[in-house]
Amino acid sequence: MNTGELRDVDFQKISRFVYDMCGINLHDGKKELVKARLSKRLRSGNFASFSDYFKFVTTQEGTDELINMIDSLSTNLTSFFREEKHFRKLQEVIPGMIPSSAQRSGRTKLRIWCAGCSTGEEPYSLAMSVKEIMNGHPVDLKITATDISTRVLRTAITGIYGGERVKKIPRELLRKYFQIGQGKWRGYYRAKQELRDVIDFVRFNLMEQPSFEDMFDIVFCRNVMIYFDKQTQATLVERFYSCLRDTGWLFIGHSESLTGLVHKFKYIEPSVYRK
Repeated sequence: MNTGELRDVDFQKISRFVYDMCGINLHDGKKELVKARLSKRLRSGNFASFSDYFKFVTTQEGTDELINMIDSLSTNLTSFFREEKHFRKLQEVIPGMIPSSAQRSGRTKLRIWCAGCSTGEEPYSLAMSVKEIMNGHPVDLKITATDISTRVLRTAITGIYGGERVKKIPRELLRKYFQIGQGKWRGYYRAKQELRDVIDFVRFNLMEQPSFEDMFDIVFCRNVMIYFDKQTQATLVERFYSCLRDTGWLFIGHSESLTGLVHKFKYIEPSVYRK
């Protein structure tokens, strides 16, 4: 068989498996994308066909390659301060979460879940935003940043980005929170330790039941649900609700909405909801 051919029967097996495993909806219009991205994996592993490849990734021996397959099929478009209106909204949201007694003295505890964090630009943007909003007030900040792709998480953990990637970071924040690369790292920027220390990067499948240690004050899950069908979106939204403290906040992508889903959130404004 020509290894370049992705038969309908193999595409349907792959798409159903990926949907059941991680909720990504690979409809018929995604067939060419699946073919293009997985062809590289076939060549890398010397598989004779997509059928042979699929049989392998569904065995115990193929566990590592299964992770590579999911990495290849995940979409990871992101940037610093993407959809910046949400970061302006945090300037209203966060001060209101701090009791007046904590504002005068003591350390404020703040927990944020960044779901679908990709290569890390979003959680680093959140960390910078919170630190600026708190303006020196001691804060026990922890951002749990999750993604299903181990490939993007490796980039996120290093916190190293090329000059083009950091262009959206305001110049004063770039100077304050990033180190400028020297020598062979010239043209690169690395998030300073104070940012990296407040972010836990974790591989997590959003189709799994969360078991995080803390409840969250804020959940950012932006431009992720568009890849799921309505049933999966409803399940995910219910999980976010159960992970939030009372009066906690949910931010979704500007192109997303909870309209048409059964949920308990209170609508605040487009793409912003509250428990």
